[in-house]
Amino acid sequence: MNKKTVVVLFGGQSSEHEVSRMSATTILFHMDSEKYYIIPVGITKAGQWMIYNGPVENIKTGEWEKFGTQAILSPDATQGGLLKLVGGKGKEIPVDVVFPVLHGLYGEDGTVQGLLELAKVPYVGCGVLASAVSMDKVYTKIIAKQARIPQTESVVVYQEDLGKKSVFTKVERKLGYPVFIKPSNAGSSVGVSRATNRQELEEGLKLAAAHDRKILVEKEVVGQEVECAVLGNGSKAKASSVGEILSAGQFYDYHSKYEDEESRTIIPARLSEETIEEIRRLAVKVFAAMDGSGLARVDFFVEKDTNRVIFNELNTMPGFTSISMYPKLWEAAGIGLEELIDQLITLGLEKGERMGRIHG
Repeated sequence: MNKKTVVVLFGGQSSEHEVSRMSATTILFHMDSEKYYIIPVGITKAGQWMIYNGPVENIKTGEWEKFGTQAILSPDATQGGLLKLVGGKGKEIPVDVVFPVLHGLYGEDGTVQGLLELAKVPYVGCGVLASAVSMDKVYTKIIAKQARIPQTESVVVYQEDLGKKSVFTKVERKLGYPVFIKPSNAGSSVGVSRATNRQELEEGLKLAAAHDRKILVEKEVVGQEVECAVLGNGSKAKASSVGEILSAGQFYDYHSKYEDEESRTIIPARLSEETIEEIRRLAVKVFAAMDGSGLARVDFFVEKDTNRVIFNELNTMPGFTSISMYPKLWEAAGIGLEELIDQLITLGLEKGERMGRIHG
């Protein structure tokens, strides 16, 4: 059997560095070494790239950095892979496909995808455009609006306008309270807060501004928070069933997602079949509108009083931690983690073949 060389890229410079390491650990534990030559490559918070050959569990703890060998992914399309740097010299390592298990900025936002495009190396997941647009909540809403995807009302605030009375007035007149304040470019609910008055709004804007110069303020939706997984390329993309989030906190923030064991998920969500089918339809529709490929997790609200389905956001590289909804949704559909990883790698290779990016 022709074994493929797969680079599993993890870590990165974003605030979701630790989440990426947890996701990569899960993926590495469930990859078939009989089918793939697996090369874990970590990126430190400082941005250094290293090949790691030690125990997988060290990735989750952070110990991997002590045993890594410096490497870079060459943008030279004639090389098609890694350069392992030893003694000031580079050793070429050809790569068939990269699985960029990176969350947040400098990984999920189109930057690494652009590097892989330059190198002509196939990769798992969405391309440059879909990754960049989906990472930016403001532009996600613009495209969703064009695609007539229902969403909550919002106001965009820029860092340089913080403190201006007109900002508070605009939010209060258009949205009222409560509102959610989010950095436009951040994931895992980092920098997100809820405000019920002007003082909390001001504090929330400052918190979000520490993560991005562009801030999204959204009207609160009271109801169920649900998620749907999408898998496939182009018109062949399919949606899973729908999962429901039961957060231990006031909302599903970083602590509730990854640290509070009281948070739970329910699959399928406590919704009518009609509503679940509507969510699945909208998930595929917004995935297509963003020019998605490979995978995505699409998040929605179901409004309490109206039962209206409201789009929240799309994640182009959802988590693969032990509690992450994306793999759980496919597991509920009968696709285990090992098979899911195989399908994602196959989809990445197929996309590379169509775009003429296979070396050899």
